[in-house]
This record gives sequence, C-alpha cells and structure tokens, in this order.
Amino acid sequence: MSSAKAIPTPDTTLPPEIAAVRALDNRIVHPWENLQQLGKNARNTIARAEGIYIYDLRGKRYIDAPAGMWCMNVGYGRREIVDAVSRQLLEMPYDSPWYFANLPSTELTERLIEYTPGDLNHVLYTTGGSTAADSALRFVLFYNSVRGRPEKRHILSRQDAYHGSTYLTASCCGKERDKIYQVFEESFIHLLPSPNPFRRARDMSVEAFCDAAVNDLESKILELGADQVAAFIAEPILAAGGVIVPPPGYQKRCLEVCRRHDVLYISDEVVTGFGRLGHIFASEPVFEVVPDILTCAKGLTAGYVPLGALFISDRLIAEASDNGARKAIFANGYTYSAHPAACAAALASLDIIEREGILEHVRDVGPYFQQKLQELRDLPIVGDVRGMGLMACVECVIGEHSDPGALTRDYALGDRIDRHCQELGLIIRPSINMCILSPPLTITREQIDETVRILRQGIERATADVRREGLWRD
Repeated sequence: MSSAKAIPTPDTTLPPEIAAVRALDNRIVHPWENLQQLGKNARNTIARAEGIYIYDLRGKRYIDAPAGMWCMNVGYGRREIVDAVSRQLLEMPYDSPWYFANLPSTELTERLIEYTPGDLNHVLYTTGGSTAADSALRFVLFYNSVRGRPEKRHILSRQDAYHGSTYLTASCCGKERDKIYQVFEESFIHLLPSPNPFRRARDMSVEAFCDAAVNDLESKILELGADQVAAFIAEPILAAGGVIVPPPGYQKRCLEVCRRHDVLYISDEVVTGFGRLGHIFASEPVFEVVPDILTCAKGLTAGYVPLGALFISDRLIAEASDNGARKAIFANGYTYSAHPAACAAALASLDIIEREGILEHVRDVGPYFQQKLQELRDLPIVGDVRGMGLMACVECVIGEHSDPGALTRDYALGDRIDRHCQELGLIIRPSINMCILSPPLTITREQIDETVRILRQGIERATADVRREGLWRD
C-alpha cells in the first residue's frame, strides 16, 4: 500500500477552516502562476456570490469589477441558468458530437445566427475562447490547403493582443511584458505594432497614428507576399492587453486591407461579445466589420459553464467543400463540443439578456461608467483612462515605460493598488500597472459610483505607498 501524501501545514494565525483551504490551494497551480510563490500564496477564497458581488469565507463582500474573467455578464445567482443546466443534465447529460446531434445545440445555433454579421451561418462549438481561436486558425490553414495553396499560411496578429493559451493561440499573443518564452516559430506568426494611441509619439495626432497602424498591416502583407498570408486575427478591442481601443476607423480600414489582398479577417469577440459593448456581437454594429470568421466564449454562457464557438462564413464553407477541393474533412473538434448542458446554459443566458433588455442597459450606463472613470485622471499617477461600453482600463504610471527596472516597479505598483482595493471591498483585474474593469452587465449607476470611489481610494493609498518606499517622486 502506498503511503499517504504529506498535507501542507496550515497557517496557525488564521481561523482553522480558512487555513486548511489556503494550504490546499497552494497545491493548485493557478493560471499565470509565479512558481517561486507556490506554497506561499495567500489567496482569498470565495464562498458565494450574488448579483455583482462575491463573498469570501469570512463573509466579506466585494464588488466583482472584472466579472470573474470578463464572463459573468448577467451576474451571479441566476437560478434560471442553473435550472436549465440541471434539467439538461438529468434528461441527457452528454452526446458524442462525432455521431449525434442534440436539441440544445441546434436551438442555440438558430438563436445565435440571428445575431451574427453577414453570412456567418455555420458554427463550430468548442470548450472556450482559446480553443475557439485555435480552431479558427486551424480552419484557415485547412481552407488554404484544400484549395491547393498550402503556402498561404502566415498569420498576422498584434502586439498587446491576447488570443488564448493553446500552443498555437499563445503564439499569436503579443503581451510582451507577459511573455517569457518563445512558443512558435517566428517565421510563421507575425506581430504588428500595437494600435494603442496612448503609446504614440507625443507629436503625432490620433489620425496620423491610425494611418500608421493600418499601414503596418498592409506593409507586412506586401513584405511577406499576399500569396503567403492566410489571416489577420484581431480583437475589436484588445482586452487583456489593457483594454486598448484602437483609433476610430482602424478596424474597418484593416478589413479593407485584408479584402484587397485576399487575407481572411478573424474577429476575436471572446470578450466583446454578448453585451460587453451593448450588442451580442460588436463587430458590425460598433466597428463596421463583417469578418470571415468570428470567435466567442465567456459571455456565451455568462460564465456558468465552459463553452466557446466560432462562426464561419458560408463563402468559406462553400469554397472549402466544392468539387475542386481535396477531401474536405476538417479534422478538428473536442469531446465536449456542443455539450448539451453548456448549450442549455447559453440559451438561458440569452433569454435573460433579451427579456431584461440588458443590451439596452449597457448602451445606457456604459457612457456613464466611462465618464466616471475619466474623473480619475486628476490623480497624479493615472496616465491613461480608456475603454468602451462596460470594459475599461486605468493605467497608472510612475516612470518611463522603457526604463530599466520598469517592469519590477510597475508590478509593485499594481500589487499595491490591488491589495488596497481588496481591503476596501473591490476586486479589480491588475495587469502589471493597469487596473482592468469589466463588471457584470447588470451594474447600476449607484454601483458604478461605488466602484469608482473605491478604486480612487485604492490608487491614492498605493500612491502614498510608492512615495514612502522611494519608488516614485512627484
């Protein structure tokens, strides 16, 4: 008989139940884990949630300003979604997507393609955003291969982009301050400069910056050769990179460049989809983009269970399967593709969005959210406040971005803001020196006021910290 594994020693300074949970949590390798901290982390443990609030084991309440991870769009405690999943699990918990159809997935497809732009009428269901983007890129390579042009395989992405955690999608991510190892061959995937107006030259107008950013795309296509470039994958707003809102007209002009050079345009709406910008999909109504492929996840099920999807245009499907194509079998899929319980959750979430007018609510309170955050510009360390709808970033700056030691300094600043905000009852998403917010879409004006008030206090306290510690002087 094998001996029992050692249980980590709980912290005796904490209540026993909290100490035991924390000790076991330190056996879990969390996403983006600092392995030097493994075994020493002091993460809070969330016990329950309701509306826009989460509660820890001590019963303390926090505003969940990141909505989990951009995903709890209709808020916590939605019994309608829970009941839909429960009923489906009892009736028929699983079917193999290789052999059978299921009713929730077919009903969900009918509902979703009412919202997709253009001729995006074919859907492939996946397990989340990473696998949706991965499948989209794989479809692009498949599409060109069956059309007899396998050399058309280069992928264009952008600095500050985030598209997922699979081997292929991680290679398309451009968060340079977050990327410590090379993932895929550089000759296959190319990162264009970030379309972040905050980082433009001081003497450059936003319009000139937009021209330059669009030219970056066309110049790279011409450099590689249009016959070699397969696709441009782009978030309408670069979410995890810091809620980077490209200059007006950038997305539409990039689509026009892609059309001129027969390069497919993939719109990654994993974050912006399902109401974050006041529409189920934002590509067409907000940015005037009708992509060739569109990916989504997160808000698709309001975060209650995992599900992702990509929508492929009728044109691409037809061209990949015509008589001239060689054996058009797209060998891609997942054990949990179109999982019936996940599709049931998505249907229930859509019902809530439509019945409660949540899209209209976002279009109503979104400008107020952005306006209130802009008031933080009077704080001395706030360098930029940007966003759209119910997604935003407050970027704090205490030195030059390119200075030696800037990354260490910025991490220290972000950690302090995060700690103070938690003490005050607000969860933000700290991304180095950036405070990212994407609250549940049901948030009210009063709750927005409270969120911004606490964030202001957190930044003020962190400012006092970095002054006292000598990290920054006015």
